[in-house]
Amino acid sequence: MAAKGGSRAAGSTEVPPRVRRRGRASGRAAGSADVDLLDLHETSPEALWARRLTIGIGVLSGALALLVAAEFVAGEASPADILIVIALAAMAGLTLVTIRLVGVRDRQRAAELEDTARLIRSLSRAVSPDAVVEAIAGEVGFATEADHVVVVRRRPRAWALDATLVSVGGDVAPSTTTLPSTDLVPAGRPEDASLRRLEAHVADAFALRHTIAAPLVVEAGLVGAIVLSRRTGQAWGDTARRRLAVSAAEASAALERAYTLSDAEARAQTDPLTGLPNRRRFDQAARDLAGRRRAGDRVGLLMIDLDHFKRLNDELGHPAGDRVLVAVARAIAGSVRDVDLPARVGGEEFAVILRDPSGAAEVAERLRAAIAAIDLSDHGIPGVTASVGVAVAADPDEQIASLVRRADDALLRAKREGRDRVVAG
Repeated sequence: MAAKGGSRAAGSTEVPPRVRRRGRASGRAAGSADVDLLDLHETSPEALWARRLTIGIGVLSGALALLVAAEFVAGEASPADILIVIALAAMAGLTLVTIRLVGVRDRQRAAELEDTARLIRSLSRAVSPDAVVEAIAGEVGFATEADHVVVVRRRPRAWALDATLVSVGGDVAPSTTTLPSTDLVPAGRPEDASLRRLEAHVADAFALRHTIAAPLVVEAGLVGAIVLSRRTGQAWGDTARRRLAVSAAEASAALERAYTLSDAEARAQTDPLTGLPNRRRFDQAARDLAGRRRAGDRVGLLMIDLDHFKRLNDELGHPAGDRVLVAVARAIAGSVRDVDLPARVGGEEFAVILRDPSGAAEVAERLRAAIAAIDLSDHGIPGVTASVGVAVAADPDEQIASLVRRADDALLRAKREGRDRVVAG
C-alpha cells in the first residue's frame, strides 16, 4: 500500500479537520488499489449526510403513518393502506439499521483519529531514524492487526538500507538486517516498482507471507517502507490500508525531520575542507569516551602537526595549502582503523582517538609514512612531512585531558628532535 502526498508537520499533535491523502496499495497478497483517506473526524460529511437522510425518512414515514392510521380509525382502510403499513415498517427498520451502522462507522473513525494522534505524539518526540522506527512499529502493528511490522529506512548520510522486524505480539525479538540500496529511487521518479522490489526483499529476508507495504518518501525520494505481514491469509481490509497509509505519511514527515537534523549535526561537526570530524566532534567524542570507559579499557591518542606548513602556505598561497590539507586528511583517514576517530583540530593540526591502542606506535608510524608519501609535484608543491605525538592511557582512570597533554608534550619533543618522526609520551 503506497501512501503519497503531503503531511502535516510532525511536531503537531492534532489532525486538521480534513485529512485527505491519496495512497496506493501494493503487495503480493493484497494486490493494488487506490485508497482515499477521508476525514477521520467523528462528524464526517458522510455521517452527517446519513443522519440527515434518516431523519428525513423518519419524518416522511411518520407523516404517512398518521395518514394511514386516520383511515383505519375512519374505517376506510384498503389493501393499499396495509401495503403502506408494511412498507413503513420496513423503512423504519432500515432507518434504525442505517443509524446503527453510521454509529459503528463513527466510532471506528474516532478510534482511527485517536490512534493517529497518539502516533503523531510519539513521532514528534523522535529525533533520529531509529527513534522513528521505535515509535511507529508498535502503533501501526496494533492498529492494523498485523503480526509483524518491518520498517525499512535509509541510513543517515549513507546509501544503505536497514530493515528492522518487530513482532507485534512480542514473541520474537526485534532484529535488523541490511537490504540492497538499489531499491531506492530519487525524487520525481516512479517508486511503485522499487516499492514492490523492496517488499519482496523484506519478505525473503524475514520469511514473511501475506505482506502489504507503504513507501516512506521524503523530499529526496523513496527512503524506505513500512511492510506489514500476517501469518494467515486474511485479506487486508480498507481500515488496515487506510491506517497504514496515514502511518507511512506521518513516518515520512518524521524521517524528513530526523534526516535534516542529522545532516545539520553532521555538518556542524565536520570540517568543510577536509571532510574529517572537526574540533567540536573531537571534543564531544573525548567527553563521551571519558564517561563510558569501563574498568580495564585502554585508549590512545595521536597528535599530528604538519612540519613547516606556515612557510609553505606563505610561499605558495592558500590554495596550495588547502590542497595539502585535503591530501593529508585522506592519508590519515586511510591509515587508521574503522574504530578510530581522526579529526582536524586546528589549522594544520590533526588528532586521532584510538579506541584500540594496541600497536599505537605502529599506527602512528604508518600514518607518518603515508603523509611523507604524498606526491603533489604536479601542482608545484614539494613533499610534506608531519610530526606525531603518541600517548596511551595505561590506567583506565586517567582523564582524557591528561592524555591530550601527554600527546601534546610528545608532539613538541618530536618537533624539537628534528620533525618528521613519531615520539611516544
